[in-house]
Amino acid sequence: MKKILLIEDDVTVRENTAELLELSDYEIETASNGRLGVEKAKKILPDVIVCDIMMPEMDGYGVLEELSKNEETIDIPFIFLSAKTEHKDIRKGMDLGADDYLTKPFEEEDLLSAIESRLARVAIINSFKNKRKKTPQPEESSLKGLEDLRSLISKNELLEFKKGENIYEPGKQASFFYLVKSGVVKAHRMDSQGKELITELFKDDDFFGNISLNNASPYQDFATAMEDTRLYAVSKEELHKILANNGRVTLELVEILSNNLSGLKEQLMGMAYGSVRKKTANTILLFAEKIKKHPLKSIRISRADLAGVAGMAPESLIRTLSDFKKEGLIEIEGRNIKLLNSQALKKVV
Repeated sequence: MKKILLIEDDVTVRENTAELLELSDYEIETASNGRLGVEKAKKILPDVIVCDIMMPEMDGYGVLEELSKNEETIDIPFIFLSAKTEHKDIRKGMDLGADDYLTKPFEEEDLLSAIESRLARVAIINSFKNKRKKTPQPEESSLKGLEDLRSLISKNELLEFKKGENIYEPGKQASFFYLVKSGVVKAHRMDSQGKELITELFKDDDFFGNISLNNASPYQDFATAMEDTRLYAVSKEELHKILANNGRVTLELVEILSNNLSGLKEQLMGMAYGSVRKKTANTILLFAEKIKKHPLKSIRISRADLAGVAGMAPESLIRTLSDFKKEGLIEIEGRNIKLLNSQALKKVV
């Protein structure tokens, strides 16, 4: 039976929610404030933590930050349950590393679904870890190139992420390196003003993640699925063993990652010195290339994501998109952008 820790200061909400979870065959532990919740979490190591935000002694944000500092509790799925519904509050919770955020009053099905999805994800990852431990290590120089590396990693279990779901967050221990099977992933981070900056896009057959030799090093940014995405993951320990025995593959992988850094440098230079029109045009073409759409096909992408890559305010981007539409370069239908004249758009760049 899976164990859930419910941290909630409102007696009625705590008792009713605990009863609901008990009826759903979960073992329930409760805490009436954040400080007691942290102590109990470290003691019992629950499978999932459901936590209110506004509480005495220590609020929910403090609970999450405290548990994120402990190696035994850092990976426990964490779900916020709160009456705070403003976007900035939700964004703060997710930026701190929460796995989900439900607002009060909540539907029973939503809470149970959130818990079940987190438990399923943990089960998949643990299954992957156990499977990898039993897999024989590759022979010295057994891989001839990156295609062989892709084939080897593709033997692992597929992980599935829904659109908008975080694959990893800043501060989380960088335990895995990823290969995209299908979908699109964005790497992004937030500046000091809370503005999103998208630093890279990854599509089918792309590698991404942190391959630092320091196993304790955390991720420095977010990785989020921009559409329903399937990934293969390889543990950093396993990847290091593979690369240690396959020098050619190591060089090819380093070259790809170096090219990604060069592309990021060009993007940052463009953000700093490029015109609004140039940055907008370049961003549309970049998304079209990464998402592998034919030049005359629509790409479905949020204005916020476009602005995040271009490094500009959404208002400026929307005005420029309107200009491009008037000039016959693109069509806009809801959130879809259709390239009408890609050659003319490239001249803007």
